[in-house]
Formats: sequence, structure tokens, C-alpha cells
Amino acid sequence: MDIIPDIKNNITFEDFKAEVLNDYAIAVRSRECSLLGRREVLTGKAKFGIFGDGKEVPQLAMAKAFKKGDWRSGYYRDQTFMMAIGEFTVNHFFSGLYANTNLELEPMSAGRQMGGHFVTHSLDEKGSWKDLTKQYNSSADISPTAAQMPRLLGLAQASKIYRNLSEINSSKFSVNGNEVAWGTIGNASTSEGLFFETVNAAGVLQVPMIISVWDDEYGISVHAKHQTTKENISEILKGFQRDKDNKGYEILRVKGWDYPNLIETYQEAATIAREEHVPVLVHVQELTQPQGHSTSGSHERYKSKERLEWEAENDCNKKMREWIIESGIAENEALIELERSIKKEVREAKKNAWDVFLKPIRKEQQELLGILQNLASTHPNGVFINKLKDSLAKIHEPTRKDILSHARKVLRFTIGDNSKEKEILANWITKNIEESQPKFSSHLYAETDKSALNVKEVKATYSDDAIQVDGRVILRDNFDAIFNKYPEALIFGEDTGNIGDVNQGLEGLQEKYGELRIADAGIREATIVGQGIGMALRGLRPIAEIQYLDYVLYALQIISDDLATLQYRTKGMQKAPLIVRTRGHRLEGIWHSGSPMGGILNLVRGIYILVPRNMVKAAGFYNTLLQSDDPALVIECLNGYRLKEKMPDNLSNIRTAVGLVETLREGTDITLVSYGSTLRIVMETAKELLTVGIDAEVIDVQSLLPFDINHDIAKSIAKTNNVLIIDEDVPGGASAYILNEILNVQNAYQYLDGQPRTLTAKAHRPAYGNDGDYFSKPSAEDIFEAVYDAMHELSPNDFPKLR
Repeated sequence: MDIIPDIKNNITFEDFKAEVLNDYAIAVRSRECSLLGRREVLTGKAKFGIFGDGKEVPQLAMAKAFKKGDWRSGYYRDQTFMMAIGEFTVNHFFSGLYANTNLELEPMSAGRQMGGHFVTHSLDEKGSWKDLTKQYNSSADISPTAAQMPRLLGLAQASKIYRNLSEINSSKFSVNGNEVAWGTIGNASTSEGLFFETVNAAGVLQVPMIISVWDDEYGISVHAKHQTTKENISEILKGFQRDKDNKGYEILRVKGWDYPNLIETYQEAATIAREEHVPVLVHVQELTQPQGHSTSGSHERYKSKERLEWEAENDCNKKMREWIIESGIAENEALIELERSIKKEVREAKKNAWDVFLKPIRKEQQELLGILQNLASTHPNGVFINKLKDSLAKIHEPTRKDILSHARKVLRFTIGDNSKEKEILANWITKNIEESQPKFSSHLYAETDKSALNVKEVKATYSDDAIQVDGRVILRDNFDAIFNKYPEALIFGEDTGNIGDVNQGLEGLQEKYGELRIADAGIREATIVGQGIGMALRGLRPIAEIQYLDYVLYALQIISDDLATLQYRTKGMQKAPLIVRTRGHRLEGIWHSGSPMGGILNLVRGIYILVPRNMVKAAGFYNTLLQSDDPALVIECLNGYRLKEKMPDNLSNIRTAVGLVETLREGTDITLVSYGSTLRIVMETAKELLTVGIDAEVIDVQSLLPFDINHDIAKSIAKTNNVLIIDEDVPGGASAYILNEILNVQNAYQYLDGQPRTLTAKAHRPAYGNDGDYFSKPSAEDIFEAVYDAMHELSPNDFPKLR
């Protein structure tokens, strides 16, 4: 049975009254949660609160037009909407506020996000898709302002894809592309570039998307006059309004306290978007924020007395209440009774959620107190142990941190003790950490059998008469096989479609597979990635192309905050197996030859970063990823498209293993570690080193995230006792990351006879031209001399100083 009533059909006045009163009850319940939630933060039970008060009534109207199969990409004030569609309860609200790590009790994020961030579960416990057409869907929220917008574009575009490409099996994802993507955003956040980029792209693509702007005139303390030209977002977007000659948006305005008009407006918006596939902007004005922005401060500090009085008078819940009485739907006494019962319900739910949250933690507390009691009774340091035990016992509402911290401090008083009681404590601590840590750290990557780590390597095979072709041809032919094999696969980006990308790795494929699957996009990197995230959330297999690695910086916030955290922040309940394709490394000039790998590596944990040295390896990575669920960034070598490579016999079946290195040359004197375009220079230099008696082993990293999961580099260093990492990132960038992995994860320091060394690019961006490259990034001579110097350090007689 649908939770959202069907208001399009004729209903009796009694049914209408019941529906209205049910809506009002949801609004009151949501408001009471906000009020009590703030108190819980101020009393210290919760860390932070950001609530949906003042936005209740328009969200009720939006919920009525929202259908199963639809998607939300929202704003952290949408709790009333989520309650109205039946996906969020009072117990969920308080469990989220207390950061309960039990996913059943706190299904929004298992305590990993602050309250106000909502999600529905797209996957079952095995990581397989549920039938998304039979449930209300919300993509997982994030806090960065306007960052929900790029994803919204992709959620809407998926409907267009499903409507127009009948060969895709859409049984769990779409019914004829009739689904609408609903976005919500605060008025102040419309100042962000991500909002405008998304609005423009949706207007170009003509996708079924509805953006609701909740307008309360403020962005925290900053008034709209400092945020928006004319203080009115719908006014300045008038140029996007469609007309009989031009496609564009339908722009609607409505007062946020006007319940009947809100319902009518949202029904109109839904009809336009669903049937015509036209984007709609709904500007919801005259909203309030009764408790201010969040629990971090009071809005009385920055709002005038007149504004505060206006907000009290025009509160949407108050206005709806007045309308109910004026319309004869209910009398004041009945509403008072309803409000009282809801207040009691919310208070009881709050108490229950807190008790349920504390119960397992208190159990751990009592377990530890018993262990400490036994230890103190027999230990020479029993006085000190008892002090810590008594300190822990006095904590009436403990956290896991309180318990484990006390246990580990006690352990310090048992140094040198081999008693059974000490062993019991040590084992308890180890077990507690092993059980607790995954509650906060799991699901950064796929943990199902669909993990990319489970895809076995299939090496390229070659016939004796294998032809030599440009690297781009290998990519092109492999992409051709991919799009033929996977109807749900598509690729899009700047110059991706008509000309087949700037390096012609997709040459002729748009003509073969059509403009929807091999598509050009505007110059708008953030929303190109957003398209990919949204479509991947809906079961498609998108490849989002960013023209150059340097341009990934435009989209890095979306990759980092949204894509890379998705599986983690939903504890594996949503997935977006997006492939971001780009090209980088050595060429000429500041903007097209950067390798900002260190920054990327440290910002995108949660996706894989793959750095193939040639196009055969790149093709293998694409084939691997399409058999798995993990998102990835694949960086092709920008100077490799015209280099000749042998055409494999088994091109479409090649699988490059994620997380494995490859030893390209075996040697005995030093291990050289590199990747990408620089690897070719390393290989050439290794041959030259033989002329001076140095036998170098060369290892291709291939996969930066994850990194060398079999620790093959450490095995190599155990043989050579020497290592040099060559990288074209700046000093302290990817080379520092690689060195940390080798020394601190693989523990290869124990095999070294000399200083582990790195050779990187200079600290600046590369200068233009051949000489610019030579003096900016590691050259063959730089590598030769760095290796020679390392060998000179170990054996100065055999390798006299060069200079």
C-alpha cells in the first residue's frame, strides 16, 4: 500500500479531511523532532544538529507528487519529506542524532553522518540491486553546499536513457523512463557554481528533473541581498523559461506556507517533468527557520526583531493550522489533542532511542569493570588500576571511547606482567577493537563478490604476426567491444562524441552506437562526473570522460565528497560503479601535462586510481571494472595514443588486475618503481645502466589505489636491498605515498642497505616545450644519475662519484 495518498482521484470530503490531518500530524511530528533534537545537542547527548524546521509544509506537497521509482537528491533539511514517504521515522531521527552504528536502527548511515542526511537502500545484503521501480528512492546526501546538484543531473538523465534505449534491461531500474529526479536546495546555496552548472546542463539535456529551492532569505547569517542578484533566484533564471520556440525550464513560484497551492504546484511540476521530460524549477518562497541554521548558534544574533516577528507569524506549520480551522477540517480543540499526543510520542521515541543506543555500550562497560576488578585484586599496581576502574564506573552514559580508553590506560600498569588476568584484559581490548573498528571503517570499497579485487587477471596474448597499431586503435577497438557487449554502458565528455575524443580513442563509435551512448558534453567537469554518479546509482554503467588530468581538479570535490564516500556513508547500501576516464602525465605546458597525483590520492580514498603504462593495460582495466562494482579513475598516458603497440588476439577478454604491480625487468642491484609515461624512460635508462655495471629491476605500479596488495615491491627490495621511486608529481606527492606504502605497510625498510630515494618533478608545474619538460620532470639522465648515486653510496670504489 502506498504511503503517499493518491489525490488525483475523486475522494470524499471525509477522506480529504483525514488526509489533511495526516499531513498536519507529519508536520507536527517533524517539528517536534527538530525541537527536541536541538535540546539533545545542547545537553551533550548528541554532537551536532541541523534540522528541517520551517520547511515542513512544502515537503508534504512534494511528497504527494513523488512516486515509486522516483529519486531524490537533496538538502539536509528534508526530514519531513522523508517522513511523508515513509522512509524515515522518529526512532530513525534520534538514532541518527546519537550516531547509532546499527544500520537497522539508523538506516540513513549507521551513524557515519550527522543527522539530516538521508538515503534509501538500493542494494540487498549481498550487494545486488533491489527493484528500484517499486520503492521510493533517495540518493545519499552529503553536506557540502550544492554538491547534491551534479548527481541530480545524472539521476534525471537515466530516465531519458531508459526511455530512449529499449535494448537495455531496465526491469529493476525504470518503467519507460517515467521517473522524475527531485532535487532540493537552500536558496543561499544557489550561489554556488555547481547549482548554475547543473541548471544549465539540465536545460541543454532536457531531462525530467524538478529543483525545489527552499527560500528562507538567509544562508546561515548572510541575507539574500548578499547572496543573489535581485535577491530572487527564480527572477534571475527567467532566461531559462521555455517558450514556444525554445526549449528550457518551466519555472514555478509558490508560497511555502500555502498548503493547497503547494499541492497544486507540485502536481503541475510533476506532470510536466514526468510526461514531457522537461526540467522544472519550483521556487518556494516565504519560508522560515525557527531555530536558526543549526545548533552551532542562535539566529537571534543576526535577524532583526521585525524579521523574527514575521517568522513567528508566517511559520508554515502555524499557517497550515490556521487554514485547517478556517476550512472546517478540524477545530482547535481537536488539533490541540493531536499535537499533545504527538509530543508524547516523540518524547517516548527519544527516550527509547537513547536507551537502545546505550544498552550495548553499557554491557561493554560492565564486562570491562569485571575484568578490571579481577586484575586489580591480584596486581601490585592494583591501587592505580582501581582508580581507573572507579573512574569508568562513575560514567553514567559512557561512550565506546570512554570504555576503550580506560582499558588501554590500565594496560600500561601491567607492563612486564604475564598473569592470566593481564592476558584476559589484553585479549578483551584486542577483540573490542576488532569488533568496533568496522562499525566506523567498513565499506570504503565494495565488500561483496563484486569487488574489483575479485576479477582475475587475463594477460594479453599475441600471434607471431601481430600487427603494430597506434595505441588509440587498441582503445577504440576495445571500447567498441564494450559497447557491443554492455547495452547499459555509455560514455560522455568534452569532444567525446562527434570526433571520438581528442585523441580518437572513440573514433566512429557515435555513428555506430548513437548520440545517447557516445555523447558530447559541455565544458563542465563537475556535472560530467555528476551525470556519471547519478546514472550509475540507477543501474547504468557510465564512463565519464574528463579531457585532461589537470581538469579533474574542476570535479575533484564531487569525486571526493560524493563518489568516493558513497559506499562508505551508506555502509554498502548504495553503489555507483562509475568509471572516470582521463589522460595525463607528460606532454608540454602547465595545464596539459600535470600529474597532481599526491593531491588526488589523498582526497579520493574510496575509488580506485589506475595508472596503466600503455593502452593494452588501459583496455584491460576498463574490462575489469565493468565486471565489478567499484568506481575508479583511469589515467591513460597522454603521449601514448600515437605510440605503436601490438594488437592482442584476445583484446576484449584482457583483464588487468587491480592492486597488482608488474615486474617489467628483473635485476639484482636496485629496484626502480614508477608508473605511467615516466615508466618508458625508466625502462630505457635501465638498459643504459647496464653499461656501467648496474642491473636494475623495474616495477610498474599500475594501480595506486589499491597499492601492491601482494607486497611484490618488498619482495624485490629483499633481493636488491635498494630502491628508487621515480614519479612526475611534485616532491612529497605520489612518491611520498608510494614510499610510505613500501616502508610502513610492506615493512621493506628491513631489507634496505641504503637510503630509500625518490626522484620527482620539480615543485612547479612543467614549463612548455621539450626543454621545459627536461628541466621540469625526471629525465633519463636524472634517473641514471640518481641510480648511480645510490650505488655510489653503497660501493664508492665500484662506482666512483660522477660529478
